Amino acid sequence: MLAREHVPLAPYTTLRVGGPAARWLEAEREADVADVARDAQSSERPLFVLGGGSNVVVGDAGFSGTVLRMGLRGVDMRRQGERVVVDVAAGEDWDTLVARAVDEGWSGLEALSGIPGQVGATPIQNVGAYGQEVRDTLVSVRVYDRTVGAFATMPAEACALGYRASLFKRSERWIVTSVRFAFDARVESAPIRYAELARALSVGEGDRAPLGAVRDTVLALRRGKGMVLDASDPESVSAGSFFVNPVVDAAALAALEARAGEHPPRFPAGDGRFKVAAAWLVERAGFPKGWGTGAVGVSRKHALALVNRGGATAAELLAAARTIRGGVHARFGIELEPEPVLVGCSWD
Repeated sequence: MLAREHVPLAPYTTLRVGGPAARWLEAEREADVADVARDAQSSERPLFVLGGGSNVVVGDAGFSGTVLRMGLRGVDMRRQGERVVVDVAAGEDWDTLVARAVDEGWSGLEALSGIPGQVGATPIQNVGAYGQEVRDTLVSVRVYDRTVGAFATMPAEACALGYRASLFKRSERWIVTSVRFAFDARVESAPIRYAELARALSVGEGDRAPLGAVRDTVLALRRGKGMVLDASDPESVSAGSFFVNPVVDAAALAALEARAGEHPPRFPAGDGRFKVAAAWLVERAGFPKGWGTGAVGVSRKHALALVNRGGATAAELLAAARTIRGGVHARFGIELEPEPVLVGCSWD
């Protein structure tokens, strides 16, 4: 495992912004992860673990510590009755795993097709789309615990998985090295829970559909929104959805509706709370698709994506994001939060 210095980080992110890493290492074994973490701790050097770079904004000055690129590989599958248990190394490509699951008849990931990034990041974010979430199939996560200096296996119920949230998110304590999933072995999907996907498949909500049809349909929907990485599509030079859909209680929802003069799209989030569509808030606050005249703007295909139109800086990107946040708050009294991880830069 060789170290490099002053490695530009922009090419390793889907937004293509950001300065260099002072020090760069790539882990190919679990032992590498432990060695780098211990060295960072003993030298008091900041450490950032980089996966696919699809959900990260790197500041223009870069990162003054060590960037550890997750390069662990391997997929191990075994059957347990009617279920399939699969252990996947953190450095494996996520959509490659989803494609294999569909091909093999492993039900539970098909609606998560087309999401860029590595497997190790998915429980951190509790990645979700079109009615499915990683927690639906997650069994456990193997991590290196920097606090105790040892590896541990954490069952799903100990990971505090929620909407775009987990115990690991924005915490430097744990480094994910592999993820265990369990799938139903069937050629049909999990029940379709998302209205847009159900309509596109011509099925009812709660119905099932062939795994391949679900994957193909999700990929088509995502491409139409610029949410599939494509070198020929300038609208895909983004970090995906930049803002998290805000979750509000009934009183806050009523106040929002009063200010809006209409009912915003919302979905039950449990405990009497509601998830409000951030894209709706952004557009009605005056930031429609295509907004922006400089190097950064709102995607022409999806109101939640901020796009690097060429040569943008992280400062320009964050300035645009803050402008949108301020406009939404002024119009609706709702505070938007960023979904990407910010490295070497600050939201506030």
